[in-house]
Amino acid sequence: MSESGGILYVVGIGPGAQGHTTPAALEAIDDAQVVVGYTTYIKLVRHLIENKEIIRTGMTEEISRARAAIERAQAGARVALISSGDPGVYGMAGLVFQVLKELGWKRGEPPELRIIPGVTALNSCASLVGAPLVHDFCSISLSDLLTPWPVIARRIDAAASADFVIGLYNPASGRRTRQIVDAQAIIRKYRSGQTPVALIKSAYRKLQHTVLTDLDNFLDYEIGMLTTVLIGSSNTYVYEGYMVTPRGYTNKYTAEGEVLKGQRPGYSLVIEGSQTRKDVS
Repeated sequence: MSESGGILYVVGIGPGAQGHTTPAALEAIDDAQVVVGYTTYIKLVRHLIENKEIIRTGMTEEISRARAAIERAQAGARVALISSGDPGVYGMAGLVFQVLKELGWKRGEPPELRIIPGVTALNSCASLVGAPLVHDFCSISLSDLLTPWPVIARRIDAAASADFVIGLYNPASGRRTRQIVDAQAIIRKYRSGQTPVALIKSAYRKLQHTVLTDLDNFLDYEIGMLTTVLIGSSNTYVYEGYMVTPRGYTNKYTAEGEVLKGQRPGYSLVIEGSQTRKDVS
């Protein structure tokens, strides 16, 4: 225990399989006296938390979860507040800071805060279908529980027009099915119908399932809250059943690694008709 009081670990446990939970996350959970989390996530680490005090809550109870963890840590306990994936990516870390701010907490006061990163859903899902995130990408949640749909739609339009690979979190639920349909319509304004799309359900968990399809047809498959949708850029392709987004080496090098005429290693890519930059990238 820290000299100033308790410790609040905000822990990313990764996608679900222990092999993808970092050693730092395992150490934090092992050190904790109290483990706080969403019921499903508690089940994923139940083999790690025997003989510990457990505080579990259901969906939409994130604020009470964060408050409970902070209160126990302020009282002197070592507490692990767990999130799937990374706690700073659609996870509990932001809410912890929101609650701490409301409480007037200052750095150096109890509890000591330690944020432990984890493998995100975007990373874990990408690994199951190939290498779709090798070039610029973004993630957008389609859940409008906390963000207005017009804001989400503008973000989808901007990402699609800028040719990002797009990862869609929370694409649909039992009560929310329109958003993924609207998202497809927005993206089709800028992308070919043959653009590769991967659907990954429950990556690295018992019900893991993947589908590789395209922009025109991906809505023909089951999509729910446990699905992550990866939509390729205009350069993404399928090779031997894998979804791949090239980094752009062919713009500067031959297949043998030789530099193309007019290009220089370590310098900005030269595009015909544009002014050459002198600085090193």
